[in-house]
Amino acid sequence: MSGADGLPAHARPVPPDRASRLLNHGPTVLVAAHHAGQTNAMAAAWACALDFVPPKLTVVLDKATRTRALIEASGQFTVAVPTVAQVALVTALGSLSAVDTPDKMERLQRDAGLQWQAAPGFPDQPLIGGCAAWMVCRVLPQPALQQAHDLFLAEIVQAWADERVFSNGRWHFETANPDLRTLHHVAGGHYYAIGEAVVSPRFVTSA
Repeated sequence: MSGADGLPAHARPVPPDRASRLLNHGPTVLVAAHHAGQTNAMAAAWACALDFVPPKLTVVLDKATRTRALIEASGQFTVAVPTVAQVALVTALGSLSAVDTPDKMERLQRDAGLQWQAAPGFPDQPLIGGCAAWMVCRVLPQPALQQAHDLFLAEIVQAWADERVFSNGRWHFETANPDLRTLHHVAGGHYYAIGEAVVSPRFVTSA
């Protein structure tokens, strides 16, 4: 369900200088792209914040994926941070390939609860519903890195987060519904949910 502003329910804008915090804790993400009438999405475990202002990120995208082909053609993509409640969808998006299953997205809409909508201001960019955060990204072309290492660099041009779990530039997992915690993939469909907060005391050196 989307809100009156066209965003997913509970989504609020994240200032550019706080966008890197959406990825700093190392979550598994969902990468989606659209080009020439085709939309596809995939799960990615290797995504990382790269810079503060303008915010940038990196993500590893295998050459064999349809999502990567759409990104290379369009120069844009979205990144969403899924939640514990979406673990089955995340596994399905990471396991089922549109190369082998052309109706992948239709199947997952029917069977796995996949929902998406166009990002406000970016009508060709899909936002996947139910996630904890979303980013619209513009590829910063690095052909050598992309070919040799499947590594894509991108600028985050807009970001939003679910206010129930991210506000004032910070995650609040310890006070939110556990279903809103983010996923961290290990291997073979095995994930951890992010844990409890640990606050460090200030470190003070003697004169």
